[in-house]
Amino acid sequence: MKLQGSLLLMAWLGVLSCVQAEFFTSIGHMTDLIYAEKDLVQSLKEYILVEEAKLAKIKSWADTMEAVTSRSAADPEGYLAHPVNAYKLVKRLNTDWPALEDLVLQDSAAGFIANFSVQRQFFPTDEDEVGAAKALMRLQDTYRLDPDTISRGELPGTKYQAALSVDDCFGMGRAAYNEGDYYHTVLWMEQVLKQLDAGEEATTAKSQVLDYLSYAVFQLGDLHRALELTRRLLSLDPSHERAGGNLRYFERLLEEEREKVSSNQTEAELAALDGVYERPVDYLPEREVYESLCRGEGVKLTPRRQKRLFCRYHHGNGAPQLLIAPFKEEDEWDSPHIVRYYDVMSDEEIERIKEIAKPKLARATVRDPKTGVLTVASYRVSKSSWLEEDDDPVVARVNRRMQHITGLSVKTAELLQVANYGMGGQYEPHFDFSRKHERDAFKRLGTGNRVATFLNYMSDVEAGGATVFPDLGAAIWPKKGTAVFWYNLLRSGEGDYRTRHAACPVLVGCKWVSNKWFHERGQEFLRPCGSTEVD
Repeated sequence: MKLQGSLLLMAWLGVLSCVQAEFFTSIGHMTDLIYAEKDLVQSLKEYILVEEAKLAKIKSWADTMEAVTSRSAADPEGYLAHPVNAYKLVKRLNTDWPALEDLVLQDSAAGFIANFSVQRQFFPTDEDEVGAAKALMRLQDTYRLDPDTISRGELPGTKYQAALSVDDCFGMGRAAYNEGDYYHTVLWMEQVLKQLDAGEEATTAKSQVLDYLSYAVFQLGDLHRALELTRRLLSLDPSHERAGGNLRYFERLLEEEREKVSSNQTEAELAALDGVYERPVDYLPEREVYESLCRGEGVKLTPRRQKRLFCRYHHGNGAPQLLIAPFKEEDEWDSPHIVRYYDVMSDEEIERIKEIAKPKLARATVRDPKTGVLTVASYRVSKSSWLEEDDDPVVARVNRRMQHITGLSVKTAELLQVANYGMGGQYEPHFDFSRKHERDAFKRLGTGNRVATFLNYMSDVEAGGATVFPDLGAAIWPKKGTAVFWYNLLRSGEGDYRTRHAACPVLVGCKWVSNKWFHERGQEFLRPCGSTEVD
């Protein structure tokens, strides 16, 4: 058993040793933590068995000594009159009791602590915990889930039961608070109070919750409620120093507000928020459209447009390799033309590519439009790796297949990128091509702009994870083994701004994709230029 546990530990440590933190950005890497936790449980159980055996020996010794001392203390002189008893008393106190002391002082936890210490260096960090909390909040916003639904684990397509305790919900609220996100602080602290009021046991005290909640609603501009919550806090903990100071401050602010009230305003108008707060507006202009599409709402696939979408067998522009075995092609959108191909990759090919990619996965980056340097960004939550044809024959085979399907050359294309999305994994609306003010984005490649995108879906996703085009009102849902293809540039070489797209947050499931970005160079005779700017 110990050998098996050691081998398991060595195996997963070997994987994690080449992986950075940010576990929350890849479900594929988070699976390694499952095995780590399983190994810790096994190690803990072994420690408990040793401790139980040790305690059993101590208890047996105590029972024996209790019987002996009850006899000897009843008649000490009579007991010691027997020379054997006298000898055994001396021996017990000189030899047996010190041996018991050694047993009691034995550090049975040394093995467990050593194992724990080795594994702990690969544990998730505070950054991971905050990232995981923010991921749940992202899902909450995108899919319009209230905290109670998430807390009860009632998500579509879930295979396992899961629920958040009071302390878990408090951790969510505190994470939001520490990020200055008072909107989500209020939602989650209110959920904590709801579960506490329902009688759920927790280490979190109601006074702690009210402390966070009162200040959060104050930051949202609800002075009346902040005052009410602070008074509730002081009724539970009259000696709470910060709450006392806040109460005096809130009362002074409220008095100043009342003095400013004009004759036609009422007290009720001052307290108009009534505990309902708007989600703050953020940096993304099409946030509402994007999230609606992620929920499957607002898709502009009208009956008229649908009549222009067809299915066919695709021979790859006469590619000899596809004459005998053409691919099934389905129109997903008419203009710009977005198509889906079926049975592009087999299950065996997908598993092999995932196997090669997993050790290389690193936090996915975006290219800084000003410097061209790759950097991480909060709006892209996934891990990716880049595979070369020399890595495995399957990579070369998939590359050739994409070339045959598209009729474009892979010689100037980027390497095959494999991505695995983490908790609430997403890539917010973006362009694959570089725009006019980003001329240096692909300068070092020397192959021109990204002319087209070929996206392979390498897994099904139980809920969420769609590829959406906000400007079009289009949503394409992942289906394992299929691929979607579109041109990013018009024939004139100008960017097609309608292709701005996004990867929606994964609500339930583990999303794997791979993609190939084809560049302009080498396609001159394969996709000739148009005669006008809009061709």
